[in-house]
Amino acid sequence: MEVLFPHCAAGDVHKKTVVVTVSHHPADAAKPKMVTRTFGTFTEDLLALHDWLLEEKVTHFAMEATGSYWKPIYNVLEASFTTWVVNPAHIKAVPGRKTDVRDSVWIVELLQHGLLKPSFIPDRPQRELRELVRYRKSAVEERSREVTRIQKVLEGANIKLSSVLSDINGLSGRAMIAAIVRGETDAELLAKLADRRVRASSETLAKALTGLITPNQRDLLGMQMDHVAYLDSQIALLDEKIKAQTDNFDEARKLLETIPGIKGRITDVILAEVGPDVKPFRNGAALSSWAGVAPGNKVSGGKRLSGRSQPGNQLLKATLVQAAWAASRAEGTYLQAQFRRLSVRLGKKKAALAVAHSLTEIIWVVLHRRSPYVDLGGNYFQNRDEEAATRRAVSALKALGYEVSLTKTA
Repeated sequence: MEVLFPHCAAGDVHKKTVVVTVSHHPADAAKPKMVTRTFGTFTEDLLALHDWLLEEKVTHFAMEATGSYWKPIYNVLEASFTTWVVNPAHIKAVPGRKTDVRDSVWIVELLQHGLLKPSFIPDRPQRELRELVRYRKSAVEERSREVTRIQKVLEGANIKLSSVLSDINGLSGRAMIAAIVRGETDAELLAKLADRRVRASSETLAKALTGLITPNQRDLLGMQMDHVAYLDSQIALLDEKIKAQTDNFDEARKLLETIPGIKGRITDVILAEVGPDVKPFRNGAALSSWAGVAPGNKVSGGKRLSGRSQPGNQLLKATLVQAAWAASRAEGTYLQAQFRRLSVRLGKKKAALAVAHSLTEIIWVVLHRRSPYVDLGGNYFQNRDEEAATRRAVSALKALGYEVSLTKTA
């Protein structure tokens, strides 16, 4: 088998150690010469690993994507070596090789012969932006969970605030809960704290706010409200940091926001996960597959067994589906026409995933060509095959009992 990388190395990564095997396979040698060493994962140890790989004149280094343990190693090695992080599923388990040393030897053999496929790892600034965007998502989710806990405590105190307010953490809800925490028990006074835009009447609000709250529940509500306020401040701080990080991506942001359904936070996620440049992806299909929105292709014996989409970037996939739902409501657009056309046959959820797939292809084209999105129009599918559209319309009328004759206008 051809040797593509004669001087390479691979590591079997763990939390406290990394076992590294260096392989030298000159063209005139029958077998490679391999050297294995074990290093710690503190920065000092990884710098020693870096220096050793330089001494060995290594050009490529590969390791499995093991949790987050690969990140410190990647940070140290990325500037000096072609560093690959590979999917563990691509390195099949081989009987008799389950030791750290043999794992590293097996990985370096696969790397040496070009049998590994590197994962997409963006540069350091984009990785930091990813951390901010992903942490913001976690903070928003935690805030939602805490609001749910507040609602549970209120229900346990016979206070039915969620039955009369659409959002108990809105302006009116926060004011009422803060008054309850301070010890206010008069339901009519609490009802007067509602904003004038609240649809429920004062009498209904008073009924909902009449409860049996205990001091313990009051204290618990106070702690939960403080936690929500803290999370709000953290989310606002993250918003500022994300904005500062994406100021250099103004051109890409403007291009992306010409696409229906892509605005604001959705754009931030796309810039963080994909980046302002799509060079790492050879085409839109590759980007769709990486995002996890491309249809599966499982065929055996001439039969298609499954079209289920494969796992991909979970945050990007969820964001693209969210953008697809927004695009499905953009009147007179190609994406809305596609959603309506597919939802009849596949159902709304599968149609939304299909629109997310189209959005991913569009994102690749827009960022690759550096040109804004040009919509095909809501009547694209009708104009594409006029005869088929005519036959469907005539068939539908005949099914209703009409006799149809067509005369085309000038």
